Amino acid sequence: MCDYSLHGLPNRLAIDGEELVAHRFSTGAIGLTSPAELCRALSCKRKSEKGGFWSVIRAALLPPLFPEAPAVCIPPGARLRLADIPVSLQRELGVGTEETVTFTQTSALANTYHDAIRFENGRQVLLQLLKEGQRIRILSLGSDPGGDVVQERNDIEAVV
Repeated sequence: MCDYSLHGLPNRLAIDGEELVAHRFSTGAIGLTSPAELCRALSCKRKSEKGGFWSVIRAALLPPLFPEAPAVCIPPGARLRLADIPVSLQRELGVGTEETVTFTQTSALANTYHDAIRFENGRQVLLQLLKEGQRIRILSLGSDPGGDVVQERNDIEAVV
């Protein structure tokens, strides 16, 4: 649902039909968030940045004064529409610029990235390989009947 690296952040469950974007959170991990919530968080952040000497000291010593956009957690088996797929990833995976994918988890191991998307051609990649700003639309949060969503770790594509 949400990778271990996003557990310390505010988070919420996805909603059917929702539009999301890939975003690099303060933990350094790529996850999904709502564009509207991200815009509010970034706007709040910009307003709090004055740029003076004391604000630099404060930023180094204190936690941020602005909220972070919540990570949006998606259940395994959810159907998504992935847009803006980079050309390099299209070539590597044999997919188009926009594809329907299934959200999956690659492992139940703790402290590892496990959130991934599986394309209809069977190829899959970790969410960490998505580009910031890539758009994702939730088609359905329900899983396909009979589909086992936990895959072995070696099924992951090592695409850069």
